[in-house]
Amino acid sequence: MEKILIVVIAVLGIAAAQVIGPRVRVAPPLILVVVGAVIGVMPFVPAVDLDPEWILIGVLPPLLYSAAVSMPTMDFRRDFGAISALSVLLVLISSVVLGLFFAAVIPDLDLATGIALGAIVSPTDAVATQIAKRLGVPHRVTSVLEGESLLNDATALVVLRSAIAAIAAGISFANVALDFVLAVVIAVVIGTIVGWLNLAVRARVQDATVNTAISFTVPYLAYLPAEELGASGLVAAVTAGLITGAGAVRFLTPQHRLSDSQNWRTVELIAEGGVFLLMGLELWGLIVDVHNDHDGVGTAVWIGIVALVLTVIVRSLYVAPLVWALDRSARRGTEMRPVLADINATMRERQGDAVTRPLRRSRADRPDRRARSAVRREWQRLRRRMEPHHWTGVEDLPPTSPETARMVSHKLTRQIADIDYYRSAPLGPKEATIVVWAGLRGVVTLAAAQTLPSDTPSRSLLVLIAFVVAAASLLCQGGTLAWLIRALRITDDSEDRAKEHARLRAQLSTTAQRTLAGSDLTKRYPALRKRVEQLTRGADTEDYLVGVNMKFRSAFEQARREIIAAQRATLLRMRDQGTYHSALLEQELRQLDAEEISLDLRAED
Repeated sequence: MEKILIVVIAVLGIAAAQVIGPRVRVAPPLILVVVGAVIGVMPFVPAVDLDPEWILIGVLPPLLYSAAVSMPTMDFRRDFGAISALSVLLVLISSVVLGLFFAAVIPDLDLATGIALGAIVSPTDAVATQIAKRLGVPHRVTSVLEGESLLNDATALVVLRSAIAAIAAGISFANVALDFVLAVVIAVVIGTIVGWLNLAVRARVQDATVNTAISFTVPYLAYLPAEELGASGLVAAVTAGLITGAGAVRFLTPQHRLSDSQNWRTVELIAEGGVFLLMGLELWGLIVDVHNDHDGVGTAVWIGIVALVLTVIVRSLYVAPLVWALDRSARRGTEMRPVLADINATMRERQGDAVTRPLRRSRADRPDRRARSAVRREWQRLRRRMEPHHWTGVEDLPPTSPETARMVSHKLTRQIADIDYYRSAPLGPKEATIVVWAGLRGVVTLAAAQTLPSDTPSRSLLVLIAFVVAAASLLCQGGTLAWLIRALRITDDSEDRAKEHARLRAQLSTTAQRTLAGSDLTKRYPALRKRVEQLTRGADTEDYLVGVNMKFRSAFEQARREIIAAQRATLLRMRDQGTYHSALLEQELRQLDAEEISLDLRAED
């Protein structure tokens, strides 16, 4: 009974932190850490000692999977270079630098153990992304931070596991590097398979509740086999989440996606809040252990603070040239944009009838292997002629088939949209400052620290150092991030976003008109077009259905479903091409989902 009561109080405390945090302008995780620490100090509260496997296996896979599902694939693709550089290479560099520092300042600590501790304190947490989103930071900054927090957890844990193996068996760093590459590759393959199987199976399940119940198993279906094969289960879970998020609109119904979103948001809230609350509760017990085993906690505090300063310095030295390289690449793309636009216009002219066919066709409509090989050869030849040192003008482009022209036009449209995105959302010094300071440590650092083997020398000291780094990061960086964002006075793009939204709505309206013009329903019911047009201008559906007969009402709802399907296909095509902001596309997709759910509810009445 007492344990149940504790769980109930913890859930209520997590909910209260979510309500109070925004009102006092403090991130809810910071509130939970402080509250947990205060409770842990009380003499009548017993020491809290939770098996870290509960966090590493029970909490992290679903948390990372859920974050990956909600990550816009278009943004992830565009900034994959920056995301992978921060989440892989920076973690490796930070682990080695911190490992050298720990080995130098902690007596009798070998380099492998130092790197293991460095890997523990290297990954960032998604708490900073929540703060940045609330304060109106440019969307590209939050996308990079969110993508980094998805992948660097898995990178750090792979490095940690490899370092622990090196401690136990004395294997070489070459073997560690090979183990790292294999762990990632195998995990990506398993995650991809699980992600597509997840979509294929759930597309055949009609009940939304059952569908969501199946989704709860997906991160573990990816995690467990990957771990059994010696790969990274977290990378597999993230990959499965990215595949699911990218294909959810095409495979799952609006009811299924809405159910997933609501239930997974609750899972994230309780799981992440519980970890931060647990962090505060365990802090006092660690302090007591270190005080009994060593000269005091002062050593852990100063080493942890210096380690945090080192992580910020390393991150600054890494982000500065990274941002410079990204800016240089964006400028080079801007210079190439007129050439790409001319080529794209030529390819559109060469498409002919191919432009009317959908890009993703059924297997029966696809060209055979010989035709596909010919298209690929044409594309490679065209790419060589498009290179700057070979470029002589549109008139010298080699001849292409309509199929190749269509494929090239699709690729160039996406590339031009990416160039426009980089130009409209540059990463300058201010954005780089936020990326550096938003590298908070959190959930993974706390969980991974407790996976150190029990026979590790000075284990309690190492775990407390990791806790000091995480706590100092949350309190110092997390507590001042909002102030820093306001001080930098980064202007938002709300005005440009509003104009872009207006263009998007106009294009969706054109899609609706085209769908109505080709529908047989408007021929049988001439008044139907006017009613639907009034609805698309914002009128209430029920007001325009009052007093009509059931046949007309049924035709009206069928016409709305046809328009919704056409508009959703248009939005998905825009998402593939990247011609509009991902947030606007997601907003319109949610609006279409809401309308379709409303139609389904009326059909059940």
